[in-house]
Formats: sequence, structure tokens, C-alpha cells
Amino acid sequence: MTDVIQLRHYIDGAWLDGTGAATSSFNPARPEECVARGLQAGSDDVDAAMGAAARAARGWARTPAHDRGAVLLRAAAVLEESAESWGLELAREEGKTLAEGRGEVRRAAQIFRYYGNDGDRTAGEIFSSPRRGEKILVTRKPLGVVGVITPFNFPIAIPAWKIAPALTYGNTVVWKPASTVPLLAMRLAQALDAAGLPAGVLNLLIGPGSIGNQLVEHPALDGLTFTGSTGVGRRLAGAAAGRGVPVQAEMGGKNAAVVLADADLELAADQVMLGAFRSTGQKCTATSRLIVADSVADEFLAMLRSRAESLIVGNPADPSVQMGPVVNDGARKSIQTGIDTALAQGATLVTGGRPYSGGELAAGYFIAPTIVELPAAGAAAGPVDAWREELFGPVLCVRRAATADEAFELANDNEFGLSAALFTQDVTRALEAMDEIDVGILHVNSESASADPHVPFGGAKKSGYGPKEQGQSAKEFFTHTTTVYLRGGTPGA
Repeated sequence: MTDVIQLRHYIDGAWLDGTGAATSSFNPARPEECVARGLQAGSDDVDAAMGAAARAARGWARTPAHDRGAVLLRAAAVLEESAESWGLELAREEGKTLAEGRGEVRRAAQIFRYYGNDGDRTAGEIFSSPRRGEKILVTRKPLGVVGVITPFNFPIAIPAWKIAPALTYGNTVVWKPASTVPLLAMRLAQALDAAGLPAGVLNLLIGPGSIGNQLVEHPALDGLTFTGSTGVGRRLAGAAAGRGVPVQAEMGGKNAAVVLADADLELAADQVMLGAFRSTGQKCTATSRLIVADSVADEFLAMLRSRAESLIVGNPADPSVQMGPVVNDGARKSIQTGIDTALAQGATLVTGGRPYSGGELAAGYFIAPTIVELPAAGAAAGPVDAWREELFGPVLCVRRAATADEAFELANDNEFGLSAALFTQDVTRALEAMDEIDVGILHVNSESASADPHVPFGGAKKSGYGPKEQGQSAKEFFTHTTTVYLRGGTPGA
């Protein structure tokens, strides 16, 4: 058995034991196996981290952009060098497959490299003045101390796409990761520490959700970026708004894939499978709803069923495994309850749906790849509405549509609007979808679940709050503008 790793916090450039209660991280494929343990952060640790970030803020903001970027580039190199070992730890702690875990560490390196080169990009704007001898400049300044709260499902990539722009634009950071994935958080902080990040610029606090509340309420906080559940995000945004603190929040998703009758069905089946079951469906952009043209529905569902039943489910540290467990027992029980309730409300089970009855799959937190066809749209919803509520697991809910217009209406039949996928070979339908499907990210003939670091990421409707993440859009949150009216003296004086 692999040794249990000691968890520590990173405050003011030092690795410290916490002052709170004990905490442990367990392998969701083998729940008896402890991956890491230590002491949670306490209130004094929060104050120390916020104080360190506040003290470091002016010096880091005045550090040349290229010097800040150089730290991120060195951290990217550490991440790439560590991808094999840290990817395995990610698989053991969070439940992703080994390939996905290593890929995620490399994605974090890619994000750091993108923002590490930001010093070579536009830093402001210049406007003409209506007055002779004057120019109008618009410059950008960092917010100051930024709180970062991140979820379990991408324990190193999501923190990277928040922390990297925060740092490159001159902010200091106090970071509270999900309590289920503290080891990978520690690894990311280690990469920045090894890269020479000055003391106090990044501070890591491991502990319960109450730490997030303390961050929002702390007088030193200048901005908050959050990814997680809709309920928590709305509560934090409300608390921050009451104090005048800007918030960037990426919250829920219930993403649809629309397969029209003219689609390349083989391509669509492969992409829907990836969107629904890669990362065990634990992605905010995962494909959790399928709307399929009635004329091809039977054929398409048969293709999906065959693919789902051939997926290799098991210990994600095994390179042959294609889908691992969900993150913990609470998630497993909640997802299974959602499946059971949908079936009790009249859904038809296409495949999966039943708990594993023996072996390591029954012992771990595994859910079978599940596809259920729901009753026709308009049927009364019960206590759980599988069409609209996020189950956050390997569950694909299906409805049929008679026309493309009906399919687009079903895609919009949700309070969320993060991502969607459309499968068609008709460019006119694709152009219609761009206008009709109300989401922040639309994929045409590819899975709903992917994001690149150089383009905006975020949702419409109730999936997002505040400016978008990633790309140059991140600048809109992590900086504020100063408009400078620049005039010299009298010429020749």
C-alpha cells in the first residue's frame, strides 16, 4: 500500500500544520485506503493567510508582468515534470482514470504557460482626446487579495485556471480547495513554491466549507472566484455583494446533446459517450441530457447502449480502466437515488441503473454507466426532476423530438445554460442553433465537455455569475480599469 501523505497548509511562504480538526482523504475506488491526512485550517490560519496576502499585495502588483509570468512558466515546467506521479495521485484521490489524471496535470501546465506569457499581450488601451496635447489611456490594476474556492472534480485544472490569471494580473491569492481533494491542491501549491513565488502571494487553506464563509466575511478580501454547486455559489455571491466584493462564479449545468436526423450517428454516439461518461460524468460541462430525433432514436439508443455496456469500469489506477468511481459515498447514494426516482416516475431504463452487487465495484463508490429515457416532455415531474436537476454522475437522460425546433426547445428547457452539443451535417441548422440554444458554450459535432485556456469559459442563465473565465476574459474580473487623462506642460517651456 502507498504511504499516507501528510497534509500541510501553505501560508506566507511556509508549510504549516493546521490548527483545526483532523482531516483525511480516501481513495473512492478503495474506501478503506487513506491517501492523505492532516489537520484542517482554523480561524487563526484564515487570518494569517489573509494577512500574508494583504502584506504581499503591493509588492506583487508592482512586480513587472514579465517577472510574474516567469514564475508561472517555471511552475508549468514543474507540473509537466510531475504529471506521471501527480496524475496517479489524482486518480487515487479523486477517482479519474489514470490517463485523465495525467492529462489534467498537463492541462494545468498548459494554463500556466498561457498566462505566463501574458506579459507579451496588450496591457491597456489608448484613446484620442478632444483636447490638444492630451491622450487618454486606460490602464489596468489588480483587485488585490482574491479568494479562490474550487471544487473536487478538477482538483488541479480548475484551480490553475483561476490562480494563474489572478497571479499574472498582479493579485495575491488565498485558496480554499474542496476538502475531498487536498493532496492535489498541495501539489499545485508546491509547483508554485518551487517556481520561486514570493511569500504571501499564494496561500493554501485545507478545510471545511466554513472556511469559504470566513473568506467572504474577511475585511481584507477584494474579490472572490468560485466554482461549485449552485446553492453554495448563490449564497457566497449574496454575502460578497452585501460587502461590495466582486464575484466570479461558475455553478450548475444540465447540458444537452441534440442529435438531429441527418447527423453522423457513429460520430455522435462516440462524442455523446465521452461527454456523458468521461470523468464519471462529474463535470459541470458533462452531457447529462440527450435529445434525439424520433426517426433515428431507436438506432441511436442501441448504439449508445452497446458502447455503455462495453465500458471498462474499475480502479482508475489501472491503465485499462475507462471509467472510475464517483468521489465519495454521499455522491454515490445521491446519484442512485436520482436514478431510482426517475424510474419510479415512469422513466425507461436503457442500460445500467442498478447498484453493483459484488467485488470491488460494490465495495467502492461506483455507479454503472446509466441511460434512462424519460416520459414525454410535459409529463408532471415528481420530487426529483431528472431532466432539470443536476445528478453529477454517469447518468444520461433521454427524450425524443419530432422536429429540430422541438429539439432546440427541449435543450433550453432548463434554468442552466452552461454548455450544449449539436450533431448535424446541415450548416443552416447549426447557424439556427447558435441563435436559439441559450448557452455559454456550444459545440457542433463534438462533445459538450471540453474547454481551451485561450477562449472564454462560462455559462448563460443561472450557470454563471460575473465575468467569464479563461482567455483574455479573465482580465475583466481580476483587474479594474483606471482611465488616465495624460497631458504634458507647455511645449518648449
